[in-house]
Amino acid sequence: MGAFEYVAMDKAGKQAKGLLEGDTPKHVRQLLRDRNLLPVSVTEVAQREARRQRSFSLRRGMSSAELALITRQLASLSQSGLPLEEALLAVSQQNDQPRTKSMLLGVRAKVMEGHTLADGFSEFPQAFPELYRATVAAGEQSGHLDVVLERLADYTEARQELRQRITNALVYPIALVVMAVAIISFMLATVVPKIVSVFENTSAELPALTSGLIATSDFLRAYWLLVIIGLGVVAYATWWVLQRDVPRRRYHSLLLRLPVIGRLTRGVNTARFTRTLSILAGSGVPILEALNISAEVIENLPMRDAVMEATLRVREGGSISKSLATSKLFPPMMIHLISSGEAGGRLEEMLSRAAAGQEREVDGLIAALLGILQPLLIIIMGAIVLTIVLAILLPIFEINNLIR
Repeated sequence: MGAFEYVAMDKAGKQAKGLLEGDTPKHVRQLLRDRNLLPVSVTEVAQREARRQRSFSLRRGMSSAELALITRQLASLSQSGLPLEEALLAVSQQNDQPRTKSMLLGVRAKVMEGHTLADGFSEFPQAFPELYRATVAAGEQSGHLDVVLERLADYTEARQELRQRITNALVYPIALVVMAVAIISFMLATVVPKIVSVFENTSAELPALTSGLIATSDFLRAYWLLVIIGLGVVAYATWWVLQRDVPRRRYHSLLLRLPVIGRLTRGVNTARFTRTLSILAGSGVPILEALNISAEVIENLPMRDAVMEATLRVREGGSISKSLATSKLFPPMMIHLISSGEAGGRLEEMLSRAAAGQEREVDGLIAALLGILQPLLIIIMGAIVLTIVLAILLPIFEINNLIR
């Protein structure tokens, strides 16, 4: 039995859309006819998602907030003793997003066919990442799916909270920059031309600052569309270049060498890596597989390569801490905690401590940067406005010379 999305027409010619469970598309069409509906199209949810992943889409997966909420609901229902297929049905009915609901019903259909929950999630890889599927599979194999889902819920919620804190912290600076650019552009395009037009008919030479302001204003009014297109082309070209492996790797290496940005990059990626490895190791995933999966959550390519190389050393019998320390890209505190965990048999606990420490350090660093960035943006905006005002006032101060 599978989950199918349908489009049908009723007797009045009104279109109806929805989800139905059935064995085949033919079976679903028959169910629609039994409801006095004329089937127009019937598509299996898994096939639709597969086509969407192969084509261009602005939203190819599931948001981290949705995934965190679904995981917490599944964990709560599993711990209450509700059968898995009923838990999936309840979570799908609770969700308001049609696409998410259809995917959950698709997962439920796979479970009802006798497949594991991890197999059901594997039908929708863009919504449920490899980390998620591997953790669930380990929980099913160990017979402690409810405990693993609870840990996975804590992990997804913690990751969502970290992402939300970073997003919220960036809202004010971004809004400030947008408003500053908008105000300055408005002044240069409308206000400045009206004021400086008074001086254009004079024979005296205008101050260099005023001449430059007039030239900038004229350029923006004449070529504002080309400026916007040019900025768009530059942004797209930069994005396209960074999709290539070699330029992207050089860019990521540069980020690690920058004084403050390098520390922030290391902190964010280390926190992701250690938190992911902690949840996988605690769920019973083999350590080599856990290292490979954890490497995928690292966005910085040199740090990801370092983890992959460390995995090879661990496969050959080396310790995790010494293998990671070889690259010298990870914080020494993390290496020492992992070494202590390996020696004392408390690797999961030490990884969790390392992740918590890195997350606290990242929060503090972001707060410090924003504390500097916000007044700095205000000063820069004030300096630009002051420059415009001075360019307007300088000819007024010399009005007598301009008249003569």
